[in-house]
Amino acid sequence: MLCALIMAGGKGTRFWPLSTEKKPKQFLKLIGEETMIKMTVNRIKPIIPTERVFVCTAAMYVDLVKEQLPELPGKNIIIEPEGRNTAPCIALSAFIIKRFNEDANMIVLPSDHLINDEDEFRNIVKRANNFLENNEEAIITLGMKPDRPEIGYGYIKYTDNLEANNEFNIFKVDRFVEKPNEEKAKKYLEDDSYLWNSGMFLWKASNIINEIKKYSPQTYEAIHEIEFGKEKLLQKLINDRYHKIESISIDYAVLEKSNNIYVVPSKIGWDDIGTWKSVERYRDKDINDNILYGNARVIESKSNIAINNVKRVVMIGIEDVMTLETEDSIYIVNKDYMENLRKYKNII
Repeated sequence: MLCALIMAGGKGTRFWPLSTEKKPKQFLKLIGEETMIKMTVNRIKPIIPTERVFVCTAAMYVDLVKEQLPELPGKNIIIEPEGRNTAPCIALSAFIIKRFNEDANMIVLPSDHLINDEDEFRNIVKRANNFLENNEEAIITLGMKPDRPEIGYGYIKYTDNLEANNEFNIFKVDRFVEKPNEEKAKKYLEDDSYLWNSGMFLWKASNIINEIKKYSPQTYEAIHEIEFGKEKLLQKLINDRYHKIESISIDYAVLEKSNNIYVVPSKIGWDDIGTWKSVERYRDKDINDNILYGNARVIESKSNIAINNVKRVVMIGIEDVMTLETEDSIYIVNKDYMENLRKYKNII
């Protein structure tokens, strides 16, 4: 039985001041009419019912999750006492999911991704899940075909074809590659054996727990008792144990050490909405490449971004500028500064 884990505990600091600690990017409408987390849930609903969707988040975001996903059962909200990176989040969630279904398969999804071809995404997930049924020790990742020399993503190098037919190709992973410089990124783009690491995974809950026990025993020992702990004492047990876990990504903790990693090369119109430049790639633009969100007008202006809620923004003779309206301020920023706005947070 396939369950979904949506990781939604990040603080989205790159999108400050629009994204704040109280309401980070996964709860914002960055690239459409729905919030990022709502888009993620809706994307998998046709193949995974809501009762098998789990969200792992921080305690301070539980009310936001309930507000934006009112159909989600309360027991499906997994609360991290503190952010400890992806390996602890996944370990905690795997134990919780296994409590509800001993034989559960899991797909792990970040809450802030864009996928344009959702039908193909779901087809890949279903085929990968079928593969898991016959290969219970497999760890499957979705690798994205690069379309530009991206230096902001990690890469996956894959090797021999494991299974080839017209319906489904899955490959054994050779290695995971750190974020490259521009020269290496261009070489990876030319080499068909490199894919972007999307951070989306499928595995059996029991298998990822075993892999964590093997390769990250400190994490396992800290929280393994939650698998069989009494329901009414579960959150207290998590709160008491979670701080003992090493803060480490699942890539470093398990994936770079395991011998059973497979990748599905995927063409699904994927992107990680992690920077303002990624938002700019997908927001609708007018004929002069302006992105207008809210009550805004541009006159003889081009390549601007206006995001406002109340006050009308009028741009005249402006180029390469972003304006942002928050509850207490209006920011006017040269677009060259977009990716580093957070460094000015403490001096404003």
